[in-house]
Amino acid sequence: METIDPTLATSTPPPTSDERTIALLAHILTFVGGFIAPLVVYLAKKDESPFITQHAKESLNFQITLILAMMASAILIFIFIGFILMFVVGIGSLVLVIMATIKASEGKPYRYPVNIRFIS
Repeated sequence: METIDPTLATSTPPPTSDERTIALLAHILTFVGGFIAPLVVYLAKKDESPFITQHAKESLNFQITLILAMMASAILIFIFIGFILMFVVGIGSLVLVIMATIKASEGKPYRYPVNIRFIS
């Protein structure tokens, strides 16, 4: 008889198509809704799906982190480094949100590499 390695066994089923879609929306809608989109997804679905909850929390934390980074950049505009910093933060956020959206659509977890985790 073959034994199963307990580290390979998962206790949660893979996310459904609807769960993947809602998790994807928690990331992609930040382009039009800022931090409001993942906040709404988190509040609406936090008790229904751990997969959606994880993605919505990550997206919300990242959006709050971006707000703080842009505020710091705005302050640094007076010494001209803020313009460069705003550009870097903007391009970086675009790339990271797209990566998170792809991972959510694949049904995989994603953690932003540069993220202050206010909501855990």
